Amino acid sequence: MSGGHSIEDFFPGHSNPPRLRIRNVPPPPLEAARPEPEDLDAALAPVVDALAGRTLAVITGAGISTDSGIPDYRSPGSSPRTPMTIQQFMADERWRRHWWARNQVGWHTPRTAHPNAGHLALATLEERGIVTGVITQNIDRLHARAGTRRLVELHGRHDRIRCSQCGTHFPRAEVAEWLDELNPGWVDAHIKDAETAPDADAVLTETASFRVAPCPVCGGILRADVVFFGDTVPPEAVVAAAAMVDESEALLVAGSSLAVASALRFVRRAHRDGRPIAIINRGDTRADEFAAATAHVSTSRALPWLAERLPAPEQ
Repeated sequence: MSGGHSIEDFFPGHSNPPRLRIRNVPPPPLEAARPEPEDLDAALAPVVDALAGRTLAVITGAGISTDSGIPDYRSPGSSPRTPMTIQQFMADERWRRHWWARNQVGWHTPRTAHPNAGHLALATLEERGIVTGVITQNIDRLHARAGTRRLVELHGRHDRIRCSQCGTHFPRAEVAEWLDELNPGWVDAHIKDAETAPDADAVLTETASFRVAPCPVCGGILRADVVFFGDTVPPEAVVAAAAMVDESEALLVAGSSLAVASALRFVRRAHRDGRPIAIINRGDTRADEFAAATAHVSTSRALPWLAERLPAPEQ
């Protein structure tokens, strides 16, 4: 398709396609990094006080997956990034080619990653009846692999592709095979040296030769089943996440600066309703003012510690 289409062309049946405010929040400077505390008991005692004996909804962000080898966007000192918007992707084939060329390399990072101690600890807490479920901003599927059963993936999942026209879903692995056939040697030529972002975007600059596959059902535009920058969270995910917060007695945030509103809204919801909030993150967050307790500790240290010490709620 030509690059001259407007955004309206790619939202059939919608009289009002997305027109959203886009706010890219830069990472804090390196000097904003907080040192890891040596005394976990002292650092996490306020968190235990805020959460003990209560059922918890949990919000997680990219910080929980860094110890699985997946980088995040907003750790202090991180390189600034400008993610592609959904408007760019849908309206111009050059942007789509650029995105697919990078993702064809970058998706292997979450595909081969393994859950770390933080993911496993949350699954354990759910099994014990303490965690009611996890609301994650991550697309890496590591919570599901760790065994979390009740999971809301606010921003979608990296391992699934859908057609923007007919809505058919395809496994990412299957689409990868199509693209390998169209672009032989592409992944092998780039995978060793390319830096990958948490959204499976590999940093490549020369992508003009990459060939993109259309939907085999209708010929439409294929896209990852994720929330792009400037996109909207699916309403059903918002409803499910809100229900999880509402039925829990407290809220735990782990590994998120809450820089984007998609997750911050649920912290505000919990605060509005008087639920205690605890935040575990290596740096400051946009919701610190709402928290009964904060701890600047890595989630792979803090969450296993909590899993051993939080008492189960009274039945």
